[in-house]
Amino acid sequence: MYVVIAGCGRVGSSMAKQLVEEGHDVVLIDEDPGAFEILGDDFPAQFVVGAALDWDVLRRAGIEGADAFAAVTDGDNTNIVCALIAAREFEVRCSIARVYDPLRAELFADTGIRTVCPTREARLMMLDAVRSCPMNTTGG
Repeated sequence: MYVVIAGCGRVGSSMAKQLVEEGHDVVLIDEDPGAFEILGDDFPAQFVVGAALDWDVLRRAGIEGADAFAAVTDGDNTNIVCALIAAREFEVRCSIARVYDPLRAELFADTGIRTVCPTREARLMMLDAVRSCPMNTTGG
């Protein structure tokens, strides 16, 4: 599988590591050339410096032949727009956006863009953790 990842922070870099370990081809896009240092000089992926909203940058990353696109930059709007561009303009069948705002995530999921909302997931996990805490039965 050929995967383009926009954003080489903690999530993007760890996704790239896992996908490469599984034998997939990965291209990472980030505006900061220093972001790629987290992966090391010998990491077997292509790095593209630039804004993932720039169609020329996406083309340099090989978006036209991508099987999947994941937008995991630090901006919800950037991730949503990048995922929409990948899906609608470059016909990437699997286009995913990380969206911190649960309302935006829900809204854009309704447009057919797959969204992952860590805020919603963390809230659900925290609620489950709180509910599983032992009750104080001493009346205090």
